[in-house]
Amino acid sequence: MGNKPIKTYNCGNIRAAIFLNEREVNGNIVGFKTISLSRSFKKKDEEIWRSEVINMRRNDLQKAILVLQKTQEELLLDSKEEEEE
Repeated sequence: MGNKPIKTYNCGNIRAAIFLNEREVNGNIVGFKTISLSRSFKKKDEEIWRSEVINMRRNDLQKAILVLQKTQEELLLDSKEEEEE
């Protein structure tokens, strides 16, 4: 049986889950959290649900948010330029 998330957030087919993990460091058990970001989808003409997963550490989360915001900004700005033409 795998490690279950301590908290999940869903928006449509996108899911973020927070996991509590433990690791031994210098003879002590240390707890740390990781994030799993997934997108569920069905391929065309198939009934099987599939999932793509990205696992990140806490320090990766802000970097991912920044990259996604910049990508969204570029796509939205590009969309406005196309509408003006």
